[in-house]
Amino acid sequence: MDVDFEADARQRIDKWLWCARFFKTRSLAAEAVERGRVEVNGQPVKNSREVKPGDAVRIDAHQQRWEIEVKGVAASRGSAPVAQTLYAETPESQARRQEEAERRRMQPEPTAQLQGRPTKRDRRRIDGFRS
Repeated sequence: MDVDFEADARQRIDKWLWCARFFKTRSLAAEAVERGRVEVNGQPVKNSREVKPGDAVRIDAHQQRWEIEVKGVAASRGSAPVAQTLYAETPESQARRQEEAERRRMQPEPTAQLQGRPTKRDRRRIDGFRS
């Protein structure tokens, strides 16, 4: 994998997010950009927006928020250790993500355990709460 750390190197934001392994597929990265979950230098962007080293990117995905600085662009998607050289996460972002992870671990969402429709027993309990 060829990584370019030069200041004039550019790459589309959706492809860069995929190469940096924030998303499993490029189409998922493009969808996140379209939904406004990605900002570059404080501005919402479109998929065609190119990022370059030095840009500040904010990503809201997978119940987490990353605030990172672009360090380089890659010609293609490579291994995870190489992908981690493409960006540097801010210390504030790291601390916030750790606090959120700890909060989710200590206080899990009540609906996280629900899967599918309620059973007959669940329905009776729900009805019992309502009355």
